[in-house]
Amino acid sequence: MSQLKGFQYERNHTSYIIHHTFNLILAAIDIGSNAARLLITDVQKDPQGKAVFNKLNLFRIPLRLGFDVFEQKNISPERMSMFLETMQGFKHMMNAYKVEAVKAYATSAMRDAGNSKEIIDKVKASTGIHIEIITGDMEANLIYENHVAENMDRDHSYMYIDVGGGSTEISFFSNGILVFKKSFNIGTIRLLKNMVTEVEWEELKNTIKAVTKGHKEVVAIGSGGNINKILSLSKKKDGRPLPFELLRDFYRELGAVPLEERIVKFNLRADRADVIVPALSIYINVMRWANAAEIYVPKIGLADGLIQHLWKELKINN
Repeated sequence: MSQLKGFQYERNHTSYIIHHTFNLILAAIDIGSNAARLLITDVQKDPQGKAVFNKLNLFRIPLRLGFDVFEQKNISPERMSMFLETMQGFKHMMNAYKVEAVKAYATSAMRDAGNSKEIIDKVKASTGIHIEIITGDMEANLIYENHVAENMDRDHSYMYIDVGGGSTEISFFSNGILVFKKSFNIGTIRLLKNMVTEVEWEELKNTIKAVTKGHKEVVAIGSGGNINKILSLSKKKDGRPLPFELLRDFYRELGAVPLEERIVKFNLRADRADVIVPALSIYINVMRWANAAEIYVPKIGLADGLIQHLWKELKINN
C-alpha cells in the first residue's frame, strides 16, 4: 500500500487506479469506544456525473475500548492485542476488495487513552494504516457529511443525535442551515460506568433548550448502532420515523429485564444488550428537551460520513 497526498491507495500492475477510473472502492475505519467498524463502499458516477455510493460490506468488531479507558485511562495489553488483530483483519479485507483509498479515524476512547500514540504507531508499523484521532466537533462534522437534513422539508428544524460509547454528537439545522454542532462527553459506556455527572446532563439540557428556542418544530435524526437496533426491533419500515413514545416504551421494557434475560428475549448481542438502555436514555432526553415528537433513523453514521469526506478530498486533490 502506497501514499498519495495523505491517502493510502492500492497500485495495480499498470497504473494508479485512482486517476483513471470513474469508480473507486473506498474504505472508512471508525474506531469508537464500543466497537471498530470497517465500511467498504463502491463509488460510481451516474450519467449526470453525480457520485453514487454503494455499500459493499460493513464489518464490526466489539473492541469495547471505553471499558478500559474511561476507568484506567489506558488501553490494556489484552485489548491492545485485540486492536492490532482487528486492524490486521481489516487490512486483509481491504486487500480482498481491492480498496483504493482509506481513512481511519478514532474517537472518544482513543482521545482519552494515555497510550493511544503507542497503539497508533504499532498499527502503522504492522498494517500501514494511519489512524487519526479526531475531536468531538470534527466527529459531528463528519456525521453531517451525509447531508440527510438537506433532503428534508423546510417546515421543520432537524437535530442529528449520534450516540456513541464515549460521547454524543449533536447538530441542529433550521431552514436547511447548520445552526449548531457540539460533542458532549455523555456516552453509553460512560453511563454504564457512572461517569456522567449531573452537571454534564444539565449542560446538555440547557444547550438543547437554548439552541432550539424560537425555531420550527424539531424532528430528530438518529445515528448509531443502538438506534438502528431499536428500529429493527420496532418492525417499522425503513424511512418511517419512530415516535418518542415508542422509544420511551422500549426504554422501560428493556430496562426492566436483567441483562442475561434481555439478550435472549430481544435477541441481542451481549455487547449491544448492556449499552442499548443508556443509549435510549440519551435519545429520549435530547428529544424531550428539543420537543421532538419523532426520530428518523436513516442508517448512517461516522463511517458513512468518512466515505463522503474521503471522496470529496480525492476529487479536490485529483
